[in-house]
Amino acid sequence: MRRLLAVAGLLVLAPLVGEYLLGNLSVRLLPALPFLAPLYGGGALLIREIARRTGAGWPAIFLLGAAYGVVEAGLVDQSMFNPGFEGHEFQAVTPIPALGISAYNTLAFVAGHAIWSIAVPIALVEHQSGDRGPWLGRFGWPAAALLYVFGCRIVYVEVRDSEHFIASPAQRIGACIAALLLATAAFAAKCRAASPHRHFGLFACQEKCRFCRQLPPPPAWLTAVIAFAATSVFFARPESWAGFGTGMAMLAAGAAWLARTRWSDAHRAALAAGALLTYAWAGFALTQLMEPGDPVRWYGNAALAALAVALVAACALRRPAPPSPPPASAERSTG
Repeated sequence: MRRLLAVAGLLVLAPLVGEYLLGNLSVRLLPALPFLAPLYGGGALLIREIARRTGAGWPAIFLLGAAYGVVEAGLVDQSMFNPGFEGHEFQAVTPIPALGISAYNTLAFVAGHAIWSIAVPIALVEHQSGDRGPWLGRFGWPAAALLYVFGCRIVYVEVRDSEHFIASPAQRIGACIAALLLATAAFAAKCRAASPHRHFGLFACQEKCRFCRQLPPPPAWLTAVIAFAATSVFFARPESWAGFGTGMAMLAAGAAWLARTRWSDAHRAALAAGALLTYAWAGFALTQLMEPGDPVRWYGNAALAALAVALVAACALRRPAPPSPPPASAERSTG
């Protein structure tokens, strides 16, 4: 039952964070949630199951989340290539004419999905469930894959019919190659983590040198504050080449910090909580830009932000489950 609740929570939380809390969709469109859950929730569930079943861990979750972002923005809704997607001029800033994309918005799409649509919901639901093992059985994870493909189909057909835009074959092939490279990197990271560290191909490292030694994390509350500040700066950076460079530098610095720190489950939840609260204020900012005169959107933003704060509070109040007692046979052997 706990795993079923975790699966249902992830299916719902992923689209709520990725679209509604951000303000991309108004609460007027909450009836569309069941049609978005297969894409967002199914993708998050499938990525988590792959990472947990293979032991690839969080590096794979982030890299597979980036691949998810490329697939959604490049192949499903094709906002990466559509110059007038939903009335926005996405390619007006930092254009790369040879590829037909905006460097700034491509980074925003891919990183936004990897962090907020995938990693944040997984971390929060996993922390609340207290279960880091696989959640799906032998037939469950293929069902999650089919659910994700079904969600891609729903959104693709809906956006194609409303936008009347199809990316060129070269663009779609490029998006497929980029997604495959990111997925390959996810499992390459697992293989490297399982093998001895080597520096310059000369000697094996036992994780005692200054290059590989992991550092203790800051307190959980400070971790959440740092995550909130960093993701807020990332979201609010200017739409320019300077903003693109800043975003790339922040992602590189964040990846290095995450890799060099010895995180606990509580700290991972704190990181996700800080990022979640960034989307809580970002929803108000997008409403001000898109539909400032619609009171329903403002009330919806307030309600969703309150739910986000409540979820953060629930994660902060949750205590880890006590360790299970040893089996009777173990007690007899040690007694």
